[in-house]
Amino acid sequence: MGATKKRYRPDRDGPYQAQYKTNKKIVLATQTICGICGQPVDKTLPPSDPMSATVDHIIPIARNGHPSDLSNLQLAHRACNRMKSDKLNVEVPPPPKKIKTLLDWHTQ
Repeated sequence: MGATKKRYRPDRDGPYQAQYKTNKKIVLATQTICGICGQPVDKTLPPSDPMSATVDHIIPIARNGHPSDLSNLQLAHRACNRMKSDKLNVEVPPPPKKIKTLLDWHTQ
């Protein structure tokens, strides 16, 4: 059987990896609003949470966006970033508001 050549993402394990890591830290340190849905991002959530912070490529690498240019990176919720995928423009509904429980109503 022939071995398939591994495809890599230039921002993860290619020539732009170091610059991407540096710029990712800058985005996470300086931005607070999801660039896709416009809602605040809670950076204390664990990475597995759909509303956790991640860095989105404004113009996706798959659409010839630069893999590490700071002007092509923005803060996003993990769920918003996954919904956007490799699209250029997408309408993403805002994340759901917390639903009041009976206990919340009782303590007011």
